Amino acid sequence: MHTQAKYRDALPQLEGGWFLTDGGLETTLVFHDGIDLPCFASCCLLNDAAGIAHLKAYFEPYIAQARARGAGFILESATWRAHADFADELGYSPEQLVEVNRLAIQVLEEIRAAHETDSLPMVISGCLGPRGDGYFPDKRMTAAAAADYHSAQIETFAGTAADMVSVMTLNYPEEAIGIALAAQVAGMPAAISFTLETDGRLPSGDTLQRAIETVDDATGGSPAYYMINCAHPTHFHDSFDGSGSWRERIRAVRANASCKSHAELDDSVELDVGNPDELGQQYREILGRMSHLNVLGGCCGTDHRHIGAIGQACASHYATLG
Repeated sequence: MHTQAKYRDALPQLEGGWFLTDGGLETTLVFHDGIDLPCFASCCLLNDAAGIAHLKAYFEPYIAQARARGAGFILESATWRAHADFADELGYSPEQLVEVNRLAIQVLEEIRAAHETDSLPMVISGCLGPRGDGYFPDKRMTAAAAADYHSAQIETFAGTAADMVSVMTLNYPEEAIGIALAAQVAGMPAAISFTLETDGRLPSGDTLQRAIETVDDATGGSPAYYMINCAHPTHFHDSFDGSGSWRERIRAVRANASCKSHAELDDSVELDVGNPDELGQQYREILGRMSHLNVLGGCCGTDHRHIGAIGQACASHYATLG
């Protein structure tokens, strides 16, 4: 039995303070822990007790970093690939797919129960991924088709203690529109995250500004906020240029450790962990231009060392905001 969502009606990251989240779950599991992930699907850890224990242990050092820095924490479920097009390859029946998404949230409930305090609020987020490849818009859908496809997973999360949904690594606006509309119907706050190429544009060629404005225009501004993930800060530094309310809609960054392009990362057989301290300083520089950002985490190649460096570099910024 799932408990009622704790923060769904008032996400604390929208009310002030700052939050850390984890790093690159899948790259950590594959390259550091030596775990085989079919389809790069971390939900496979939910198939047995040993995998669940491993997943719980994975979050421990990240939570410790948030506690040490006086930040909150966003718990992101291991469900980026837990949707219909990957079910057959992962060996899930439709019923099992629903259950693995529910179990993913239950695991996060248990983590929150063990670690949350008044000074360490922990938000549970049901994670969605793109229908197709995260780097290429290879299964491009209309907004209506995207809403229809993703609604099943979103509705599953709506029936759990998840406070929100986050969709990672979107690469064109129409899929984002569909997800935002489906989340709105389900009564779930949604964070919409785009990935960017080395030129600061989405793989579809859209600018970040156009993508955000397109989604907001089509959905009545329904997303709770926007995010950038799976790109290095050097790729999107100039994407914040310009003015307008769209910039204020971005609240979160989950950058890659490596400054390599998506094509280069796809061809890599070794993990490029970059330089954690340098990444932390690059986040601090981003805050100099986008001071309202308040959810900081990592993506491919990052682990608790990177999140620790980001937290150390950025804590003073939030202290001055008081």
